[in-house]
Amino acid sequence: MHVYFLQHHPDYGPARFTDWLTGMGHSYNTCLLYQDEIPPKPSDFDALIVLDGPDSALEPEPYLYSKRERKLIQKVLTSAKPLLGIGYGGLLIAQALGAIVSPGTYPELGWHTVRKASACPLALPESFDAFHWHKEIFSLPEEALPVGSTAASPIQGFCWDEARVIALLFHVEVTHHSAKALMEAAVEEPILEELDSASARNVKGGHAGFSDYGAAHSFVQSSGEILEGGKRFDRLAPLLDRIMLNWLALE
Repeated sequence: MHVYFLQHHPDYGPARFTDWLTGMGHSYNTCLLYQDEIPPKPSDFDALIVLDGPDSALEPEPYLYSKRERKLIQKVLTSAKPLLGIGYGGLLIAQALGAIVSPGTYPELGWHTVRKASACPLALPESFDAFHWHKEIFSLPEEALPVGSTAASPIQGFCWDEARVIALLFHVEVTHHSAKALMEAAVEEPILEELDSASARNVKGGHAGFSDYGAAHSFVQSSGEILEGGKRFDRLAPLLDRIMLNWLALE
């Protein structure tokens, strides 16, 4: 199977996805949208993964590459090809299916527990810790099944068309290295210095406009809290495995 990634920023990469695909004998390519590469045609791949990125799905005038990828997402939705979106990618899929995307009550930055929904078709534990890096949320599209929820976000993901299409706000593909790169890149916006202070008053960066939120609440962790304990990242591997096997209908 050949998988294509749509990547929106050099530090929002596929991370552990590539290891999983290689280990399972699949091939992949990456379209660097932030370098104005033209998105692939549906005939170029067997499955599509839309990665996270720093952009907002609520941008009133989407970038040219965003318009192109939105058209591609619509084409894949009407095909029989598997489609997976993470973070910003999940938000775009939700919008394409007619769901409402809106700012969340709180941003979620760091490690938070996801509680599996009773209707979730994925072979996931009843609850698990996942990595979060978002402030926008989506509603449940028609004919979609919820994946789970957190204390801050009632819909953390959904499956559509019998899990051929999966959209997730949370991350199971990140590694210690990719998470560190993500936070270092956020200095440009900036976010890292606020995360480093447990008493910070504002969180800026990440998904466009992490501002005017108190960082003292429990949904925003410092960079030290996020990166400590590498085993947390290791425990994401079996979660990724279960999701990918379900998504690609390999079981």
